[in-house]
Amino acid sequence: MLTIDGIPIHPLLVHAVVVLLPLAALGSIAIALVPAWRRRYAWPVLGVTLAGVAAVPVAKQAGEDLQAALERATGAPNPAIQSHADLGTTLLPVALGFGVAVIALLVAGRLADRERQAEAPTTRTWRVVSVVVSVLVVLLAVGTTVQTVRAGHSGSEVVWSGVGS
Repeated sequence: MLTIDGIPIHPLLVHAVVVLLPLAALGSIAIALVPAWRRRYAWPVLGVTLAGVAAVPVAKQAGEDLQAALERATGAPNPAIQSHADLGTTLLPVALGFGVAVIALLVAGRLADRERQAEAPTTRTWRVVSVVVSVLVVLLAVGTTVQTVRAGHSGSEVVWSGVGS
């Protein structure tokens, strides 16, 4: 189990997840709803989203290492820790889907902008795709935030209940 100055690395990595994913969710909702903002803030939102999504499997692995160390120390698995681990495991595919949807939004939005500039009245394919992906991004942003809060709350309940002390 990795530690920094005696502190397990998992709670430190979790802070990246609980800060970056909701921030990415807010940013992605903003650029999904306001195309002018998408054109201006696409790269910062993409960067925060990718960093947040990338932090999830790293924090998950560190959490599994911490869980194994606690089980070795106590000699038995803890149901509260297992519940937290299950919520963290569920967060991973949701966050990955959110990340893919944000990338799809940026691509579809860029193609819709080109379509708009070409002023082809019969071609609206990418504009329609952009709207559909925008709705998907908003739904996944909300779902990712909810799952992040659920996993984070269960982890904080474990810590504050004194498990592992």
